[in-house]
Amino acid sequence: MTTLSFEFFPTKTEEGTEKLLNVRDELAAYNPEFFSVTYGAGGSTRDRTYAIVEAIQERGIAAAPHLACIGGSKAEIREILQQYQELGIKRIVTLRGDLPSGAGLGSSELRYANELVEFIRQETGDHFTLEVAAYPEMHPQASNFEADLQNFVRKAKAGANSAITQYFFNADSYFYFVERVRAMGVDIPIIPGIMPITNYSKLARFSDSCGAEIPRWIRKQLEAYGDDSDSIRQFGEEVVTDMCKRLLEGGAPGLHFYTMNQAKASLDVWKNLV
Repeated sequence: MTTLSFEFFPTKTEEGTEKLLNVRDELAAYNPEFFSVTYGAGGSTRDRTYAIVEAIQERGIAAAPHLACIGGSKAEIREILQQYQELGIKRIVTLRGDLPSGAGLGSSELRYANELVEFIRQETGDHFTLEVAAYPEMHPQASNFEADLQNFVRKAKAGANSAITQYFFNADSYFYFVERVRAMGVDIPIIPGIMPITNYSKLARFSDSCGAEIPRWIRKQLEAYGDDSDSIRQFGEEVVTDMCKRLLEGGAPGLHFYTMNQAKASLDVWKNLV
């Protein structure tokens, strides 16, 4: 069975939150397995993340808050885990997290995602389903691809239940990554993260910063459309739909859409698949 899930990020305004809850309701009609909610660098959105998670749970849908270890003490993380247990949360996306400006790894009690996974297991046993991040095209701060594979294996073997990938636009990178980690003894499900294409300049900026490769042929076609947003969306929908079909046919266990707090682009792709 193909699983479906969506990601949100906490908004900064009441108006933004109201829009997000409308998107939540629209996407809920498609029975996703969960909605994940991101967590800012150094826990900077902690309260807003919690508020969105609470609103999702109230709607009767499973929420999966992101939890990063950078910038937080064990005591703070323990408190967050207790809050989520009381709220009925059953799934957490465990991450190292982005370093706050001027901070180093040495300022945190837990420095890497595998340490966070181990800590959550020690504190809460099997209460939470733990997701970890996977990088088919390599984490932008990794020294090399082999080292990054080893990092992923450590996270998986620390007690993760499944993984969600960074987005990509080359299905072969996903298949190669899965093949490599399977050979290294990791058998947890690895869900492709899917980024709909709606705005080329924003996508290019974001991709450059997070290490996601936009294949040259896609870049050139998007550049050719200039400010023709309708053509960009139509082309983007076709490209992402075709990739998703190939991923699912090749054995991917589901899809996790990075919605950017919008429903239409993700649903347009999903409807093409079902």
